[in-house]
Amino acid sequence: MKTPTKVKPNQLRMAKAIANFLDALGVDQSDPNFANTPERVAYAWASEFVAGYQLNPAALLQDRFPVSKRGDGELVVVSGLHFRSMCPHHLMPYSGVAHVAYVPGQWVLGFGRIAAVLQCFAQRLVLQEELARNVTDALMTYTQTEGAACILEAQQTCLTHRQGEQHQAWTHAEAYDGCLKDGPLRAELWARLTRAR
Repeated sequence: MKTPTKVKPNQLRMAKAIANFLDALGVDQSDPNFANTPERVAYAWASEFVAGYQLNPAALLQDRFPVSKRGDGELVVVSGLHFRSMCPHHLMPYSGVAHVAYVPGQWVLGFGRIAAVLQCFAQRLVLQEELARNVTDALMTYTQTEGAACILEAQQTCLTHRQGEQHQAWTHAEAYDGCLKDGPLRAELWARLTRAR
């Protein structure tokens, strides 16, 4: 996995682009409700919606601990992690829950690190399918785990609020690697997730 280059959004250019967008919509920006809207939107996007571009997953996963007593195929699962992201197709949000699993090799991770690497990739313009793959690849690449998986369940605004308005629709994306790609550990992962519901 190639370590992504850090990107710092240019909020001034973003604000100008938002002002141009509002102008193209025909919005009267002299209306007090639009006072400073371009700057507020630019700040929200840079500091929250796409803040993940400024994070390095390799650095986030350096906070780890050596395995004191190694077992074979010991599964670590963190389920119910809430996330939100932005779809690159329509720049519309989606959100849901993630279930992340890995099989420790030489290292174990703090549970907060797993949540952090999820957020690192979620706070970018990324498809749900790619988000699942990015999290799994990062665990495999930077922690030398024997297997990793990321399962995402989400509600996509482009599906629930656009044509068709499928308000109850949930989308699922999964990525597996190593010893979790198939076989008994993958079945055990799903058994755990099923029991947890």
